[in-house]
Amino acid sequence: MVNLSRICYRKYGNLVDNLRLYVRGGSGGMGLPRLGGQGGKGGDVWMVSKKEVTLKRIHDKYPHKRFVAGVGANSSVKGLKGEKGGDYELHVPVGITVTNDDGRVMGELNAEGDRVLVAKGGQGGSFHSAFTPSKGQTKHIRLDLKLIADIGLVGFPNAGKSSLLTVISHASPQIANYAFTTLRPEIGKVMYDDHKQISVADLPGLIEGAHLNKGMGHKFLKHVERTKQLLFVVDVCGFQLASKTPFRSAFEAVQLLTKELELYKEDLLSKPALLVVNKMDLPDAEHKLEELREQLENPEEFSHLLPHDMIPRTNLAFRDVVPVSTITGLGLDQLKRRLRESLDEEAAKASEPLHRERLGALRPSRTPLPVWGI
Repeated sequence: MVNLSRICYRKYGNLVDNLRLYVRGGSGGMGLPRLGGQGGKGGDVWMVSKKEVTLKRIHDKYPHKRFVAGVGANSSVKGLKGEKGGDYELHVPVGITVTNDDGRVMGELNAEGDRVLVAKGGQGGSFHSAFTPSKGQTKHIRLDLKLIADIGLVGFPNAGKSSLLTVISHASPQIANYAFTTLRPEIGKVMYDDHKQISVADLPGLIEGAHLNKGMGHKFLKHVERTKQLLFVVDVCGFQLASKTPFRSAFEAVQLLTKELELYKEDLLSKPALLVVNKMDLPDAEHKLEELREQLENPEEFSHLLPHDMIPRTNLAFRDVVPVSTITGLGLDQLKRRLRESLDEEAAKASEPLHRERLGALRPSRTPLPVWGI
């Protein structure tokens, strides 16, 4: 059984998930014609992944966003071969994709200590270049964070995602009774007694037509791609985006959210998903919850509730449906436990092939011994 602790306050607001940087390799050093001396090579610029680093920290620490390596030393009588210029290593978060301005992927940093060369230093002056050095490479590059959180909250505006993040992680997203209070991802950390941490992202509220880039559109859906698992959040009593739009039930909310993800990128539906039914403190909530459970078990029978073009081809099989109330605290401990269990299950599945491979390598060979003739 997983023991839950009080949640430690750690705010991850104003998430920065991409940066554009100017990088330049160092110029080579001058050669020495009369003695045939060769100048030192210019330094290189590297991106090196490191835990505990964030793009926001880089953004705040280096407002100029310019990173230049050292210049190679000139050849001299005391040192005919000039020393290489110093490399510049910028520490970046794990899970970064590095691209140039044309969108070409230069490399990925998936584990701590991974390195990507982004700008080479120039060659030192030598006989072959008439002892004239070359300049280092100059580029604009982009750092994109592939994974922003373990869990991504998916829901329509006013479903209570921000309130839910507040009570399970003590993050402080903006909360109000109108749509689109969340304009950028807000990250909170759920912490357990054994010091395990789970990151949860409150993503900007989805609207119908997001796959067409309406509302926060593609920006929202890009963030969904960057989470390991999805946590759908719906209001047990349904929702209405605006006064002139039709009122939707909780079941319709689930199906419309599923369809928007399907239309944008069907692979998103392969992510493990849980469903939170929020606002269980409202009148008649228990009856509506039972109605929702029945509809989720037999979605085809209730597809007439949706416009034909918004019926998903694939119905999500949620790992669990967890009723909660952020007002009374109902179901919150169960939710935190299920989040932990779901992530642990996936981690075990991912490590199983490696475990089998290592186990196979330890087994003795069963190749039959040769039989020699008499």
